[in-house]
Amino acid sequence: MKKLICLLFVFTFILTSLCSCHGSDGIPAFELPESFDTNEPIEITFWAKSDTNVAMSDVYRKAIADFQKIYPNITVKLKLYTDYGRIYNDVITNIPTMTTPNVCITYPDHIATYITGENVVVPIGELMNDSKFGLGGSEVKFDSPAVSEVTKKFLDEGKVGGVQYALPFMRSSEVCYINKTFVEKLGYTLPEILTWDFIWEVSEAANKKELVDGEEIYSINGQKVMIPFIYKSTDNMMIQMLKQKGADYSTDNGDILLFNDVTRDILYTVRDHAATGAFSTFKISSYPANFLNAGQCIFAIDSTAGATWMGTDAPNSDIDDSVLVDFETVVMPLPQFDIQNPQMISQGPSICLFNKQDPQEVLASWLFMQFLLTDEIQIAYAMTEGYVPVTDKARENESYLDYLSREGENNSTYYDIKIKATKIVLENTENTFITPVFNGSASVRNAAGQMIENITKQANRNKEVNDQYITELYSKMTSLYALDSLQDNQVGGSTKQEFGKLPTMSIILIVTLILIWILLAIYTIFQSFKKKIGQK
Repeated sequence: MKKLICLLFVFTFILTSLCSCHGSDGIPAFELPESFDTNEPIEITFWAKSDTNVAMSDVYRKAIADFQKIYPNITVKLKLYTDYGRIYNDVITNIPTMTTPNVCITYPDHIATYITGENVVVPIGELMNDSKFGLGGSEVKFDSPAVSEVTKKFLDEGKVGGVQYALPFMRSSEVCYINKTFVEKLGYTLPEILTWDFIWEVSEAANKKELVDGEEIYSINGQKVMIPFIYKSTDNMMIQMLKQKGADYSTDNGDILLFNDVTRDILYTVRDHAATGAFSTFKISSYPANFLNAGQCIFAIDSTAGATWMGTDAPNSDIDDSVLVDFETVVMPLPQFDIQNPQMISQGPSICLFNKQDPQEVLASWLFMQFLLTDEIQIAYAMTEGYVPVTDKARENESYLDYLSREGENNSTYYDIKIKATKIVLENTENTFITPVFNGSASVRNAAGQMIENITKQANRNKEVNDQYITELYSKMTSLYALDSLQDNQVGGSTKQEFGKLPTMSIILIVTLILIWILLAIYTIFQSFKKKIGQK
């Protein structure tokens, strides 16, 4: 009897735990404390992305050390990742157990998914404007930029559903890195503004082969390998081409407009040039920089954040010196369809703040977030690659202006291509656009790029790409990325998901438990009554 009761208690505890998770509101919404306790030891975690450019990691570590000198009661634990996708996956994994980081480098697309959990991410609109602890606040112990000093265009990118959830950390865009030597060898002159027609034409011209000593080689480079045009991010490629043609791929409310006739035309163009071998992608061939530096590519489109990998003198080049080719490298804005109305994507990491039980811990994390926007950190990080600071204050800083003036020195610190790429972003800030953000927008982005990948592979294999194939591809992408279910979760632009009714199994378990306890009570009463009668 005692064993039965113990088992029932265990069963009750497990069931109660499971049911309490369903529809739970999580931790309370963050409320800003009146003051910050500088005596209480606080440990916060910061998840950041850093690739093989060790200078980035050094900037993070120095920022943490400097911040801890200002606030000695705060300890910042740094965790580095090699790509943003891994950060996203780990955050999603840790949300149910409330073990997310305090601050992490992220993208608004990712935040749109994080906030489907109640009070997971702290909205920072009121925080930013708080007179004491907001940006430039009176109680902040360092020279924090004011809200007005953060570039508004970049700040607005941190809004999801009209609510400010992120601060911009760095901004970049995509550019085209060009082997000018080969372009001129083919008899062409680079135009003032790059166009898609020019890139396709030169790429096809570079794709000619000849027979030398019984071996087929490319005439332009005398090698067996040549992929004239390689695009790093096919997500961006499709999105930007659609934007330039006035055919957006989704709306802020989550309406998916990707599968249209303009997309079909773009896919046919990709097919035509992939079939000849004039075009390929990073996922299919590998890093554009490696082909460019080896003289096996003429147009490499990649982020300005990859500038130090591009060109003969690239300080971070990944290929052996023995295969490097000497050529003149030129960096230009993205190719356009309409040169009178240039469009290029705005990208780069943002920072978000996760909610915790202890408001002091959240406030400490918020102070650290602000510290990442101070001039010294913004300028130091921007100098690692072709990033631009996100504050007007940092961009007007004498140190930063001096950095930009060093074009021509062309060394590892002041690499020409990096500085030129940076200037392109600065000069085209008003020509950049941001993509709609909603719960599932990352999936729509993935579908956009995957279609180009599939078409390129199909063309490489000499398989047919026709209207039927593209129609089936649309259906395949919808199913693969569950796009048909996304719009059901977008009500009035909201990214919140309501918990539904209890699952049938949960209801059955609860009813079963109630019946067991009723039977147990009846049995106990009966045994007690039986015992009393026996005693009489």
